Amino acid sequence: MAAAVQRGGGGRRVMEEEDGKLVFETSKGVEPISSFDEMGIKDDLLRGIYNYGFEKPSAIQQRAVLPIISGRDVIAQAQSGTGKTSMIALAVCQIVDTKSSEVQALILSPTRELAAQTEKVILAIGDYINVQAHACIGGKSVGEDIRKLEHGVHVVSGTPGRVCDMIKRRTLRTRAIKLLILDESDEMLSRGFKDQIYDVYRYLPPELQVVLISATLPNEILEMTSKFMTDPVRILVKRDELTLEVGFFLFFIFLNDTFFRMQKCLSLYFCRESNNSLSQWREKNGNLILYVIYMIPLPSPRLLSSVTQSER
Repeated sequence: MAAAVQRGGGGRRVMEEEDGKLVFETSKGVEPISSFDEMGIKDDLLRGIYNYGFEKPSAIQQRAVLPIISGRDVIAQAQSGTGKTSMIALAVCQIVDTKSSEVQALILSPTRELAAQTEKVILAIGDYINVQAHACIGGKSVGEDIRKLEHGVHVVSGTPGRVCDMIKRRTLRTRAIKLLILDESDEMLSRGFKDQIYDVYRYLPPELQVVLISATLPNEILEMTSKFMTDPVRILVKRDELTLEVGFFLFFIFLNDTFFRMQKCLSLYFCRESNNSLSQWREKNGNLILYVIYMIPLPSPRLLSSVTQSER
């Protein structure tokens, strides 16, 4: 997420160390802003940010938030774990007018999980300004999407296929959308969403602000920026490797009493859980097993779309 205390300080220390290693190449006039208070954010939104657990902006947030909320098209190079999701949530909550019940911001993501996570962060940060967001993703009821959209939301976070479907059904009305965010654009293109992204774009108003977030900048991304964007602000990372090394930690807990098994599991869960980890526990043969995947941003082999599932 960001350089912030959320649920344990370990994640913040890793993030701050990584922020210190980043060297940015930015458009002229882009300066880092080291405090949320200096960004001109609504008071109630600031309240939501601090209540969510953030203390200071991450490196990408320091540089990208102000251009986005100022209405500029932005190309931001950022990978998972740099605070990009909370940056998206913060910018969207600042821009939308909650007095209107129409969709004003659209966020496209390559996976259901990322789209759902973005929705949750927007709802959490925007709690005090009553922002309404909805995730339009496959695997969920189309009827539920229709009901939510007809009731009225300010922000839609979704995958290109479901969003395009909702637009074509005329359930997702695009006339008031003023901000389009393409999250993990390189991933969306690698998954074959290019045509659907262009389809969605054709339904959006001509006066549209576009924010493109991508870990890498292949030719297809540059082609997209030339078609979608006007004089974009560029916030690029000068770094040899933008990859993740993944470590796997497995804990076996042998306890007899169910209550103490649960208690021990939760203490371990919150001890290891951070911005860079995923945890899951299961019970097998009466024993509790906690699985922790811990991700540390370090130079490592790239996981390309051409790599098979077994090789990953």
